[in-house]
Amino acid sequence: MTQAVVITGASSGIGRTTAETIVEAGYTVVNLDRAPNDHKGVHTFQVDLLDTVGLSHALEKIVSDFEVVALVNNVGFAKTCPLEETDDDLLQKTFDLNLRCTVQCARLLLPGMKQRRYGRIVNVSSRSALGRELRTAYAASKGALISMTRVWALELARFGITTNCVAPGPISTDLFDDMNPNGSDRREKMIREIPVGRIGEPRDVANAVRFFLSPESDFINGQTLYVCGGLSVGVAPL
Repeated sequence: MTQAVVITGASSGIGRTTAETIVEAGYTVVNLDRAPNDHKGVHTFQVDLLDTVGLSHALEKIVSDFEVVALVNNVGFAKTCPLEETDDDLLQKTFDLNLRCTVQCARLLLPGMKQRRYGRIVNVSSRSALGRELRTAYAASKGALISMTRVWALELARFGITTNCVAPGPISTDLFDDMNPNGSDRREKMIREIPVGRIGEPRDVANAVRFFLSPESDFINGQTLYVCGGLSVGVAPL
């Protein structure tokens, strides 16, 4: 049976680059996404991650066909709006995709990892968890993801499973670039605020995920790595 890393939302943006980087490291990648990803070494199960029944069926098929050694919870939903416009529907969708989906994937893939007494879980949070305006639902969900990472790290380490978190800052994806075009005042202001003086690239995040999946990270557990060019310095707790 083929060893594999399961990634949610690996058909575009950070997830796609992460999948390609992990394939380069010698892993087979299983992608859970509504859209296809035809990159060599990536097997896509096209599923709506908000569909709990469909997702369960996909995960059951995956564990029957692959030896899953790691899970990267990458998929996420974000909509910017002030508090007074953060309605119940927005909260529900944000929490379902950013949290419930994460728990469901981990819960169904965990028995195999426990049986093998080896596994890696990497949750993709966000620098926004430390606080950013217009992101009540998103920041809350990503903060909860960091808290879940710490809980799972304590629960699962005795089974040979580590759980860590990567929290990106501003990353140049298609969606980000559409909202913050090159040369725009908004983008230039962000760059001025980032100590390394540039917007991050998807590969920056992918490399962090790849490290947490590697055997060399075996003694690192329950940690959150901010991939933000130093933007979190002075905000993140010690």
